Amino acid sequence: MPSVQRKARTTGSANWAPDVFFETWESSKSLPKDDDLRTSITSAFNLSNRDSYVYHAIASVTLSEVQEAIENGNENGLHAWYLDAEGKAIPSPPQSDVSAYTSIFSSAVSSTKALTGLAANAKKDSHRARIAQYLQSKRLTSKDYTISKSKKQHVNPYYDYWCWSCENLEWAGPELGTVNVKTSHHMLPVFMHHFGCVVPSYEGLEVMKKAARGRPVVEIGSGNGYWAYMLRRMGLKVNAVDNLQSEYRTLWISDTIVRDGEDYLQAEQGAEDAVLLLVYPVVGLDFTAKILRGYKGKTIIVAGTQNRNGYTAFQDRTIDEYCTKEKPDFEKKVQIPLPSFAGKDEALFVFEKT
Repeated sequence: MPSVQRKARTTGSANWAPDVFFETWESSKSLPKDDDLRTSITSAFNLSNRDSYVYHAIASVTLSEVQEAIENGNENGLHAWYLDAEGKAIPSPPQSDVSAYTSIFSSAVSSTKALTGLAANAKKDSHRARIAQYLQSKRLTSKDYTISKSKKQHVNPYYDYWCWSCENLEWAGPELGTVNVKTSHHMLPVFMHHFGCVVPSYEGLEVMKKAARGRPVVEIGSGNGYWAYMLRRMGLKVNAVDNLQSEYRTLWISDTIVRDGEDYLQAEQGAEDAVLLLVYPVVGLDFTAKILRGYKGKTIIVAGTQNRNGYTAFQDRTIDEYCTKEKPDFEKKVQIPLPSFAGKDEALFVFEKT
């Protein structure tokens, strides 16, 4: 029998709780003041002011080291997200373009209309024009997956932190050349440990709800459970499966099924009556291919890279390129951009069995 992880927690905090975190979250009060991310994180997660936890991810950093990097600003190429044809950094976009990009993912707007506005109001040959053109070229939706703006406030602390990070790092979104960016910022491991590898947007969550059509969601490789937690807040049933071999400082749910994903699918007859969700599926060990082969249901949802930078799933091709060749009985129904960290290019894909 698989074991079950039974306690949501943040390492280093004696009394942190997910529901309380959400109930008391106010972005205007909780986000960093004067770019002081260290104080914001220690306060939000009830950590010691002398916190020395080491965040192991793409780099190993402490909050103090991250704060030092933030205070260094764009020195030593720390904000070099946009490159010319020779690979040299070019000036960053203005803050107005950064805000226009982050607002695409706000629950207060229609993402489709906001992306159209991003392009319509862009100056010729600007960062904004290239970003809008790129995102529009990748976007695919149908009337079945049209999402309107939210009629009430949608609480998503990760999205709020992400918006702040874009402003701090002078990041206005991915473009065609982002595939060549191989660096990230020191703050990313902190967000990955507390929230996960990629930010769920309001539009993305609503698309997943539509795709589920009342069926349960099986998330294989659920990590620290932030996506599962967000989907449950929207009324979906989510079975979160992860071997928990990766270290996360924060765990959002108390019932992660601690098991190998391939073994889980075999035991559950391929989860044929559920939706399969993969969030930032790992590269290597053929993990993603094994899970996709083992799934016997009708809907696959993947949150991951939409270019060939090799950060998720496959090093030599994107997830939709893989499905076109290896799973021809599935059709791509949705590809929408997700909030992407500086230097990254993420999207949500929905594939349905034809």
